[in-house]
Amino acid sequence: MAALNGRYRHLPRPTDVLAFSMREEPFAGLSGDLLGDVVISLDTAQRQARARRAPLEAEVRWLLLHGLLHLAGYDHRTARERRMMLGKQRALLRRVTSTGARQGPEGRQGPRS
Repeated sequence: MAALNGRYRHLPRPTDVLAFSMREEPFAGLSGDLLGDVVISLDTAQRQARARRAPLEAEVRWLLLHGLLHLAGYDHRTARERRMMLGKQRALLRRVTSTGARQGPEGRQGPRS
């Protein structure tokens, strides 16, 4: 994951989730309805879940929603963007968990860079 983060974001360090859009160059126009790919580091997700005393499934769900929001055009470069994205992520998590899935990780403060 650190290699992917270094290659595509120029941040040579591990991260928990990466999103690769098919709506941006060089793939724009080639993807049809495909938004892109979300890559989740299960090792990092496991560490984060353990630290929060949450199930791994809940952490992965949180990270997947985060990646999907990036593919939908959301970002968190500014405080305003972070608040907006976190609010959307929490709302989506409530919808997902209200369908019978396990609750999301408690105490999440939002996206990290």
